[in-house]
Amino acid sequence: MSALKKVDFGKLAATLRPDTVAALNTFRRRHADLTKKIGELREAQTTVDFATYRTVLQNKKIVNDAEKAFQLYQPRAYSLAEQLRAIDTQEAKAVAAAQATEARINQELAELKDLLVNIETARPIDQLTVDDVVQAVPEIDSVVEKMARRNQWRVPGYYEKFGEFRVGF
Repeated sequence: MSALKKVDFGKLAATLRPDTVAALNTFRRRHADLTKKIGELREAQTTVDFATYRTVLQNKKIVNDAEKAFQLYQPRAYSLAEQLRAIDTQEAKAVAAAQATEARINQELAELKDLLVNIETARPIDQLTVDDVVQAVPEIDSVVEKMARRNQWRVPGYYEKFGEFRVGF
């Protein structure tokens, strides 16, 4: 119960996928219902006053048989090993999925930090030279050479997409 109070479910829900949040809320609701039910059952009266039944009922043999059966009753002990094993398996899968997600997020975070450093240290576009562009994207050089050999001075699809820009006409 103390672990339940230590978890900030609002913050946790903000970091999880919607289907995981729904499953978590369902689990929490079921836990709350069962906790409430257990509390009610503990508070319920479990003693049976057989003396009252003997005074009310004429057939005392029935009351005596019921009392004997009540005293001899022993609740069955069930083996929960299989259910606990299934829970442990599911927990292991959830932990593995969480670790895989954490690794993927850490990798994406590292890539984004590198990208941010590149963006912050990049020169403004008006200071770039053709050599800088060729160095960044080497295949541009071969494409431009091939187009020049063919006397192809227009980029295919450019004018269809952006139109022709004319100055002073």
